[in-house]
Amino acid sequence: MAADEPLVLGIETSCDETGVGIVHGTTLLADAVASSVDTHARFGGVVPEIASRAHLEAMVPTIERALKTAGISAKDLDGIAVTAGPGLAGALLVGVSAAKAYAYALGKPLYGVNHLASHICVDQLEHGKLPEPTMALLVSGGHSSLLLSSDITSDVRPMGATIDDAAGEAFDKIARVLDLGFPGGPVIDRLAKEGDPAAIAFPRGLSGSRDPAYDFSFSGLKTAVARWIEAKRAAGEDVPVRDVAASFQEAVVDVLTRKAVRACKDEGVDHLMIGGGVAANSRLRALAQERCERAGIRLRVPRPGLCTDNGAMVAALGSEMVARNRPASDLELSADSSLPVTDPHVPGAHAHGHSHDHDHVHEVSKENLYS
Repeated sequence: MAADEPLVLGIETSCDETGVGIVHGTTLLADAVASSVDTHARFGGVVPEIASRAHLEAMVPTIERALKTAGISAKDLDGIAVTAGPGLAGALLVGVSAAKAYAYALGKPLYGVNHLASHICVDQLEHGKLPEPTMALLVSGGHSSLLLSSDITSDVRPMGATIDDAAGEAFDKIARVLDLGFPGGPVIDRLAKEGDPAAIAFPRGLSGSRDPAYDFSFSGLKTAVARWIEAKRAAGEDVPVRDVAASFQEAVVDVLTRKAVRACKDEGVDHLMIGGGVAANSRLRALAQERCERAGIRLRVPRPGLCTDNGAMVAALGSEMVARNRPASDLELSADSSLPVTDPHVPGAHAHGHSHDHDHVHEVSKENLYS
């Protein structure tokens, strides 16, 4: 761990996890998470207002816990990074406001970064520097995307995305139909291990020769599974929950891995990184490994704890921003619930293309704060 590597604190509040991570270069020092998932469970999904209030309550204690775990003082930091988007607007605002307050109080540069680019960058904490270019398959409750990155701080190109439900969303909805509770991913993964993935021939969305090569669709699959279950119940028959879970899961991961490997081959990229909450799915990991080995592609998947939303991933991208001399954000930084992945970070309006101009950025920001 080189002494000159950036020491960065990252804040993540895009959904229902309050994540605070501290990174020194590519070394993870602290990863503190406060989740409000249990509060949302009785509603069968995330309630934005509840998530925002939970972030507000958890923010300061989680930051203090991360600093204590890392064994550092806030004044030792070289920068503060925060998820500026995409995500739930109210939830993002809590994180952005906290990051601005800490950056202002400490006189440290602020970096508003992209949630999706952070999910890619977190792999550096486990497997070292990202190869350039890297193909990334990001799958979560809110996103299913294929992205090609030649520079994680400035160049992330969308190859394909879901045109309707995200993969994680489909898991949650099928779990609800099967009365398995929320969130659906972990319980379906567990039950699928005891089921037959070939028991029911569920459809593979957008897999025809005329369909978009890299886009995903899971709403047709979700409807097909729900109708199959309803038909069984209407006929007074027992629903084979484990077989349904296994067959549904297989349909999802089959399409995800097939398209990701095809994109790598088409673009001549020999690395595939998988991230996002659904990357914790054991069958997705196994099938991706199998198909990547066959295609001569090296697979990189962070450990499950780094796949779900966390502050470490934001700190990792922030550290890379500092290391690559990217311009800091202004204290006028705002949350952007639909921040495009083509913007890995939000440079300040007053930045002159040089990140060491922090004093100028802060002075302008202070004037505006009081005007």
